[in-house]
Amino acid sequence: MHLSENEGIENNAFVVTGGLGFLGSALCLELLRRGARQVRAFDLRSSSPWSTLLTHKGVQCIRGDIVRKQDVERAFRGADCVFHLASFGMSGKEMLQFGRIDDVNITGTCHVLDACLHHGIKRLVYVSTYNVVFGGQQIINGNETLPYFPLDDHVDPYGRSKSIAEQLVLKYNGRPFKNKNGNCLCTCVLRPAAIYGPGEERHLPRIITLARLGLLLFRIGDHRVKSDWVYVDNLVLSLILASMGLLDDKPGNGEPPIAAGQAYFISDGSPVNTFEFIQPLLRSLGYQLPNSSLSVDHALVLGKVFWVVYTILYPCLNCWWLPQPFILPSEVHKVGVTHYFSYLKAKEEIGYVPMVTPREGMSATISYWQERKRRTLDGPTIYVWLFCVIGMVSLYSAAFLPDIGLVPRIRDISLFFFRSLWMTRLVFFLSAAAHIIEAFFAWHLAKRVDPANASGWFWQTFVLGFFSLRFLLKRASE
Repeated sequence: MHLSENEGIENNAFVVTGGLGFLGSALCLELLRRGARQVRAFDLRSSSPWSTLLTHKGVQCIRGDIVRKQDVERAFRGADCVFHLASFGMSGKEMLQFGRIDDVNITGTCHVLDACLHHGIKRLVYVSTYNVVFGGQQIINGNETLPYFPLDDHVDPYGRSKSIAEQLVLKYNGRPFKNKNGNCLCTCVLRPAAIYGPGEERHLPRIITLARLGLLLFRIGDHRVKSDWVYVDNLVLSLILASMGLLDDKPGNGEPPIAAGQAYFISDGSPVNTFEFIQPLLRSLGYQLPNSSLSVDHALVLGKVFWVVYTILYPCLNCWWLPQPFILPSEVHKVGVTHYFSYLKAKEEIGYVPMVTPREGMSATISYWQERKRRTLDGPTIYVWLFCVIGMVSLYSAAFLPDIGLVPRIRDISLFFFRSLWMTRLVFFLSAAAHIIEAFFAWHLAKRVDPANASGWFWQTFVLGFFSLRFLLKRASE
């Protein structure tokens, strides 16, 4: 391509579906920085961690559902280029909501394509996934000549739906507009690796939560397994370049734009073992990776168990109290099977070269999470919670409840340790008093060192006692 740095961006109007998300917000801000006349963030949510900043910078936030055709057509009116980022079902509980996945990823994409044709929007960049060609088989330095993974063999509906949507997007390339003005729609597809960076919402928060709770019990697969990651700024750059690749930089030559009808793999270009990749981040937060490892076959069995359990709990998937599944089969493949791809085609055709190295990207991510940890309530593992809660409830039951259910057995155990009912009651009162005193001390100390979370420190210390207080004391010493 022979285009200037901001060709096709300055004085143009853009729509970013999923624009209030992690990637979408970064793209919106970059478009504004490069001189876009108007940027619209089209999203189902009315707010997100980035919505205030986007509004302040001048992004027009439009709330709507991509499944509703009228919402899409309303948001797209007058746009020059669309970045279609919105998707559903990438990880966790979302992966089991089959109907919603197809609605958003397939039906929603159809609405995007129809709206582009209806409004005469010349450029559409679609964000796809590695999963359109990867389904658990080993791929080393793959490229865009690889065939699509068979639709019926996908282990999750997300990969299947994204594959269908991608093929639709590429099929629509070159299709004339409905007003028959002689122009046509140009489309291209980016297939990014797992995304990371400050504020990433899906991969790292889930891993860090498991580590904090003490539930990151094992690694999956061999230590030689490698896969790709892509830093958010690198992916934003590739999106910008892809949109430029849909411009006709040589008018009148009869050739389509270089990126029209093409798919590109996008990554940092440094395949690495997932667990080795996240290790510096976990260590910086005071967590450790487990030394034990689980084979892919055994991990798949575990993933299928969680798949069955959460399928049974389908009506409750959107309930706040239902935690994310520990792991699902497609996630086992992502971390336990080698699959990485070359971005050579993207480099040669649209000029993509990662501008942020993995070391720089992880350094920025670590800084973000360290600051986030300082601003949030910290605490012990789930095992400490179980020990304290079950211990205090058992002690109370043994000391005061009548002989019903399991109470006699609990009382027998307490009498074995404390020798008398009177001593059991005394231990309970002393323990409760200690927890109350520690809770008020924690509240008083938190007012000075962490006022935003003072109430949280009070209640956590009330339940856990010194097991919670020691985290606050450590924060105060820092």
